[in-house]
Amino acid sequence: MSLTSSSERRVFDSLVGAIGNTPLVRLIRIADDLACSLYAKLEMLNPGGSVKDRIAFGIIDAYERTGDLKPGGTVVEATSGNTGVGLAIACALRGYESVFVMPDKMSQEKIDMLRAYGARVVIAPTAVAPEDPRSYYSVARRLVEQTPGAVLANQYHNPANPASHERVTGPEIWAQTEGQVTDIVIGMGTGGTITGIGRFMRKQNPNVKIIGVDPIGSILYDTWRQGGDPTGLEAKGYLVEGIGEDFVPTTLDLSLVDEVVQVTDAESFSWTRRLVREEGIFAGGSSGAALAGAMKYAVGLPAKRNVVVILPDSGSRYLSKIFDDRWMREHGFDIGYERRPTASEVARSRGLPALITAQETDPLEQVIAKMREYAISQLPVLTKDGRLAGLVSEVDLLNHLLTPGYSDVSIESLVDRDVPSVPESTAFRDVLPELMGKKIIVLLDEENRPAGILTMIDALEYVSTQGEA
Repeated sequence: MSLTSSSERRVFDSLVGAIGNTPLVRLIRIADDLACSLYAKLEMLNPGGSVKDRIAFGIIDAYERTGDLKPGGTVVEATSGNTGVGLAIACALRGYESVFVMPDKMSQEKIDMLRAYGARVVIAPTAVAPEDPRSYYSVARRLVEQTPGAVLANQYHNPANPASHERVTGPEIWAQTEGQVTDIVIGMGTGGTITGIGRFMRKQNPNVKIIGVDPIGSILYDTWRQGGDPTGLEAKGYLVEGIGEDFVPTTLDLSLVDEVVQVTDAESFSWTRRLVREEGIFAGGSSGAALAGAMKYAVGLPAKRNVVVILPDSGSRYLSKIFDDRWMREHGFDIGYERRPTASEVARSRGLPALITAQETDPLEQVIAKMREYAISQLPVLTKDGRLAGLVSEVDLLNHLLTPGYSDVSIESLVDRDVPSVPESTAFRDVLPELMGKKIIVLLDEENRPAGILTMIDALEYVSTQGEA
């Protein structure tokens, strides 16, 4: 799929106009083993840093239309943090007070951010049932009852939540993929995102697969398996934030979901850390969970499939948790980072100088002098337009010099043109089989021009010192 880009100038009268139109980015490195294409929708690029910015103004607008929210009123919400930020922005722009009740497992960054917007934050225990008077749902409802002019945003049961995604997020994905999206992977929490996008896609193309992701410990996966009935199910503890539930929100329509993939905390956090180191995308734990689910789901899909995964928020809200090695160790998570070195990294690991090359038309003596000057035994030979013609080695040159009646001509006839080449970004382990047979591989840059050489000695020294491939 070829996606078009735009340099449209974006100027708005308020922050509201900057919400939405988040980009799709193809995950090339992380998904290099997949046959299908995997695109990430970067919701952390909303002004409040998450997908929840999309629903905040819809919720406020609905209450204003009914007259339940009047000037000077207060918006109260039970939130894991991101919806709170979106609502805090809306309250700042509309002149309302805001109070947010959060479970005690949420990061300090989220709490501090809400307070920065002028919101009041109340912390409630996580490990209690939703109907328990201490739960953050119950505390939020009680605060509304005790506060004159207050409304409960009620993202778990407010139809404005999925409606926002049906109206805006779904059409964005459809337009960005030019109608070629085949699968959409979405973490399930309140259910607004997956329900709204699912409703829109069913109208556009019912063959688009809607895939939910749920952390182990949440009841949503088993509820889906039981046809939407949560009877007999009980949630257990998990650490990833902003995804999964211990009850079934009415904003979640599981009949729209084709498949649900379960993920662990460890998988969620591992993929979160890999995402920033391999793709440069600084996302939060629920994004890592969604990506973990997407990677599991996409294995075996054919090349013609175009998979979109929603990445809900930014990693800046988890610096004291997922991106803190001490916190990870304290909670029993492996901080080891399994990143595949590229062929280029291995070739350059010995600290050798920049690539030395020759031209097909270079005189023999000049090439010999160049090899002597740089103490190299072989070098790439280029065509006039800078493309790879092949290799010439000191063995080739010596054999020519030992030939009776040799002439001091160009090296063109001595070039070995049967030389393997790969993009320099190719994983080292993927080129090893060919390197073992050919003993040398030329590495090409993005313009398909020689950028380096990978030799057996490079591979030997790297593996002996790093112990990995």
